[in-house]
Amino acid sequence: MTLSMRHADRHADRILELVRSGRPEIGSDIVAQSWGRCINEYRLHPAKPHDPVFISRVELEERRARQADIIACARYEMTTLYQQLADVESAVVLTDTDGVIIHMVSSPEFAAEVGPLGLRVGGKWSEHDAGTNGMGTCLAAGGPVSVRREDHFYTQFTQLTCSAVPVYDPSGEIAAVLDVTSRSSLMQQHLLVLLGMTARMVENRLIDARYRNAHPLHFHSRPEFVYTLHEGKLAVGDDGRILAANRSALFQLGMQSMEDIRTRKIEDLFQTSLEDMLQRSMSSSFHPVVTYRANAALRFFAVARRPATDAKGAPLALAAGAVAAESASVVAPTPQRVPPRPAVPRPAGAPGSIFKDPRLTAHLDTARRVIARQTPVLLCGETGSGKEVFARAVHEASPHAGGAFVAVNCASLPETLIESELFGYRAGAFTGAQRTGRRGKILQADGGTLFLDEIADMPLELQARLLRVLDERQVTPLGTEETHPVDFQLISASHQHLPQRVREGRFREDLYYRLAGIELLLPPLRERSDRRDLIAHVLATESGGVGALSAEAERLLLEHPWPGNLRQLRHVLRTAAALADGRPITREHLPSLTQAAAPAALPTAVAQARPAAPAAEPAAADTALPVKLNPIQANERQVLLQLLEQHRWNVSNVAKALDVSRNTLYRKLHKLHIEVSHPD
Repeated sequence: MTLSMRHADRHADRILELVRSGRPEIGSDIVAQSWGRCINEYRLHPAKPHDPVFISRVELEERRARQADIIACARYEMTTLYQQLADVESAVVLTDTDGVIIHMVSSPEFAAEVGPLGLRVGGKWSEHDAGTNGMGTCLAAGGPVSVRREDHFYTQFTQLTCSAVPVYDPSGEIAAVLDVTSRSSLMQQHLLVLLGMTARMVENRLIDARYRNAHPLHFHSRPEFVYTLHEGKLAVGDDGRILAANRSALFQLGMQSMEDIRTRKIEDLFQTSLEDMLQRSMSSSFHPVVTYRANAALRFFAVARRPATDAKGAPLALAAGAVAAESASVVAPTPQRVPPRPAVPRPAGAPGSIFKDPRLTAHLDTARRVIARQTPVLLCGETGSGKEVFARAVHEASPHAGGAFVAVNCASLPETLIESELFGYRAGAFTGAQRTGRRGKILQADGGTLFLDEIADMPLELQARLLRVLDERQVTPLGTEETHPVDFQLISASHQHLPQRVREGRFREDLYYRLAGIELLLPPLRERSDRRDLIAHVLATESGGVGALSAEAERLLLEHPWPGNLRQLRHVLRTAAALADGRPITREHLPSLTQAAAPAALPTAVAQARPAAPAAEPAAADTALPVKLNPIQANERQVLLQLLEQHRWNVSNVAKALDVSRNTLYRKLHKLHIEVSHPD
């Protein structure tokens, strides 16, 4: 008997023994209950070979047509969840109420491997057909469930781990199941939470889709939670009657089911009318206004809007034929289009207009849509890859575009000042404080976007305070007990791998999950397909619109690997434009790209500075000194520029190479007029 056969027999014997023994734990264990149903009700046997069940293509198309609006509302959220998981050996799956997979997001490689098991669109995963599994057991139990490897009824599924949650329609009935199936041996503890959040976003979208002629009403007992996943959401008819509600609305209003709230009017729930709520919401520019629970002292903050069909812009296309006509195969994790909203005017040449690389345009579209739902965005990528420029483009096309874009470089601020810079302080809070006090960066970002660059370098003690601000949406300046409510969009960025920092104990895990609502990896310059357009854009900026490239210079620029990315490109073209002085830029104006090799060895301390490079061979960074430096300072500046280029302008790594603190290095860079805090 082979090892696999012995394993199958042991697995089957374990299930049969537990079910037949009638042990007490079988009544409280979801998996054990499922095993009991499989044997006693469905007459399945764990030792018998199981053949996957598939429905016909015609029936699949009919089912997808019937579930078209659910698929349309779920597909983007599923893609976002898949990107969050960052696990190529996983799949995000949507089934109907019969356990038939109607949509799936996965890598092509993983899909090809698990397809023969039935894990593909058209596969049937009800308990009756596939035994104990995440999707089928979630339907049978009517609630969230995790089914780890050995929990599966059939042996061939014990290589998989599944987590599933139900998705409810506006009537309160289960409409679908959302599942993550992975080969991971360990369940991520936060996976069911992420699935639950995703399911709620799908449910909220479904209310919008099915009640486009109704007035959406958003509310919560805390104003900062309005327009977030935690808000209560109602669909209200023209006569003020409640047509639909999400689960958060039922919970906050003390209702048990949709039957308790449907056909009631707003006046039965709140001390206001629909028309009054609409007028007050418009007067407040759709910021939450206070209202009270009818016949109670409970206070809520609410916003009402006109129906989506009254607003300008095309509605979400939910045509059944369009969805049914799409490929029923596994899809790659490509963001899907959501309802367009009015475009925010942007000046010509603004950052968002220079992204022509397909990956960047897809990322930009994704970021604009998720941030409109108050989802934090975490940007990753090599230093100098354009994270701040990208963040500005997201801000300019967001609902908070009218507010300020406040950028904070967490690596460049001295540790003694970063707390006062972020949170502000009152007059006289500490020695050296301004007489009038100071508003912190977070308060400056109120109504706009807060961009935390190099977030990995934030000291641990401040990470806890930042987490509290993000959760409570209130900030308390130093030296005072007054709290100020804040409303801002959050974008963070780092060139470091934050999960690794978490494992090393150098970054809070809870803050990482709070920042990484969606994580986007920006490609380095050498991998971008729009390098030619980008070079032309940067050259026009650095030369005042008069720069031109010879064919040989353009070839050098296109073929260079650009270890310093956009920052290095900007410095190279700035230097070239100065050397060319209005003439076309040629090979001789790009000395840093034509050098045969980098220096064999670099000094380990600034004090060991070597003589400056000849004037005819300036470094790739900015060599035009803003002020006259003495010979020693000029040598130090040249060495630092070379070190920065070698370490791709990573200040932390340069500080380590020089064996000095980061703050000491920043002071030296400032003294030598080397700019490192400009946009990536």
